[in-house]
Amino acid sequence: RHNLKYFDKMRCLRKRSAVSFLGVLVVCLLFMNLYIEDSYVLEGDKQLIRETATHQLNPERYVHSFKDLSNFSGSINISYRYLAGTPLPRKRYLTIGLSSVKRKKGNYLLETIKSIFEQSSYEELKEIAVVVQLADFDSAWCEGMVQDISQKFAHHIIAGRLIVIHVPEDYYPVLDGLKRNYNDPEDRVKFRSKQNVDYAFLLNFCANLSDYYVMLEDDVRCSKNFLTAVKKVITSREGSYWVTLEFSKLGYIGKLYHSHDLPRLAHFLLMFYQEMPCDWLLIHFRGLLAQKEVIRFKPSLFQHMGYYSSYKGAENKLKDDDFEEESFDIPDNPPANLHTNMNVFENYEASKAYSSIDEYFWGKAPSTGDFYGIVFEKPIKISKIKVVTGTEDRQNDILHHGALEVGEKIVGSKKGRQCTTYLRLGEFKNGNFEITDVEHKVLFDINCMRILVTKSQKEWLIIRSISVWTSQTPNQ
Repeated sequence: RHNLKYFDKMRCLRKRSAVSFLGVLVVCLLFMNLYIEDSYVLEGDKQLIRETATHQLNPERYVHSFKDLSNFSGSINISYRYLAGTPLPRKRYLTIGLSSVKRKKGNYLLETIKSIFEQSSYEELKEIAVVVQLADFDSAWCEGMVQDISQKFAHHIIAGRLIVIHVPEDYYPVLDGLKRNYNDPEDRVKFRSKQNVDYAFLLNFCANLSDYYVMLEDDVRCSKNFLTAVKKVITSREGSYWVTLEFSKLGYIGKLYHSHDLPRLAHFLLMFYQEMPCDWLLIHFRGLLAQKEVIRFKPSLFQHMGYYSSYKGAENKLKDDDFEEESFDIPDNPPANLHTNMNVFENYEASKAYSSIDEYFWGKAPSTGDFYGIVFEKPIKISKIKVVTGTEDRQNDILHHGALEVGEKIVGSKKGRQCTTYLRLGEFKNGNFEITDVEHKVLFDINCMRILVTKSQKEWLIIRSISVWTSQTPNQ
């Protein structure tokens, strides 16, 4: 019996030793994995990787530590191969980044590059740089693609606005045996994880080429004069904080960033490359930098045109129904204070109608004399005004009886400012109002504009968009 007790004790000790040894081994392997797979990720980043292994990404949780990592502003040490083109001689306004791999069915890269250049004016071409990353490890495919690009777009390469790059496979982390989140098959996990790394390397390369950066996929069609539209939107957002502006509602298409944020985004994609698809990671990145809501503009400037996905050649018929290919005129909407005496529903406040973002003002059933007012910060000359009420879902929530008026001579305090006299420009028809050549019909500089309800209605009122085009800049 004494011997049995002795052997039981020895077995327990061996068990404990084995458990302790295994625990130490697992910890060592985890640390080795961090150093081997992501040797370019700094010490502060690794803690986030360890935590992410057991928790879903939570922007609220990581925001402070992520923003304080000063090392995230540095570039990743990678040697890029220039397959076509040379380093840019000067900084541009916008860099357009594309990453492409060999597809089993169809190839749209050449059409995408063609669309970028064809839909840009000569003046716009001076302000853009296009960087194409051939991210496939098949050297024969890369060589063939470079030859095609060089033949079709030689003058753009010579002009210094088109560069083709490649990152050798040696720089990539391990892409086998990755975590199978979301029940994805192993090959799908490998595909999306590699794509995250592809994009990280592309962002890293583009960080200092321009003021702004927009990501496209390699199967995209562009709207006419998209750069001019982008510039107008950026100008309209001056003074407001943003991380990402979206010009398409699909995937990783048409997402605009400040170039100074690209190193952090590149590090972020590398840190969590095996966690989830890139477009999901972008949502977390935006939240980590304290932009909680999507800022998306309509109509969309970029359209997905590919029929076959780069993953296994599967069908991908996604289309952005907000896309408009022909040139359209984005309104100026000069700075203004917005107010209404209508009963506002929840958080659909007045400011949401005077914005090109996909938002709107929503008020409860208005009465005769109710108004929506706009007081411009500076007197302006207006060339065109367009107001749209109601939505596709709520086609009855329009302004059934109303007028649009413009005014001059502001009185009152800053919060209660309004014009003393108003001139009526016309009535709403079927919920909408549009007028052109305003500067020829109104002889004074306009300080105010208002939408006036001329008859009570039982339906609520949605003001979907208010668009103002100026004939000259304020006080020009």
